[in-house]
Amino acid sequence: MLVNVKKILYSTDLSKGATEALKYALFLAQSTGAEVHLLHVLEKLSNDALMTLEAYVMDARDRKRILAGRQSQAEARVEKALDDFWQSIPEADREARGSIKSVNIVEAYPAEAILKISRKLGADMIVMGTHEKGVVETFLGSVAKNVLARSRIPVLVVPLPERKY
Repeated sequence: MLVNVKKILYSTDLSKGATEALKYALFLAQSTGAEVHLLHVLEKLSNDALMTLEAYVMDARDRKRILAGRQSQAEARVEKALDDFWQSIPEADREARGSIKSVNIVEAYPAEAILKISRKLGADMIVMGTHEKGVVETFLGSVAKNVLARSRIPVLVVPLPERKY
């Protein structure tokens, strides 16, 4: 084998494009015997958002509870997205579920988190999706552009399939 792919980092923003990318990540995993490590990055709140939270929620415990709630909501969204995905594919393809070895949800800046976690895992490839906007500058997105520009491992950016009218 010319290339040995053992670990794939699949990054998802839970969009339609990310679902298409999961299909490719799982196909590659099934074809190579690689593990898939799922990552969802919960974007950090801006300083303005944090100041607004402090201004309107005076109790530090309440603020901490609100911030923790963002994490649990993200966990629930990821779980639902995975459940919906497995229900949407043919039963024969559901054996690919075993390829997913970890699900990580972190609060960070997306591109930095993807690159950092890919290094930490020792990933051989990053798989991510695109958005539905259209032109190259916007469909690729700033996160994908930053990851592509800075990654030292292959990055597969999966476009949305052609619309069926």
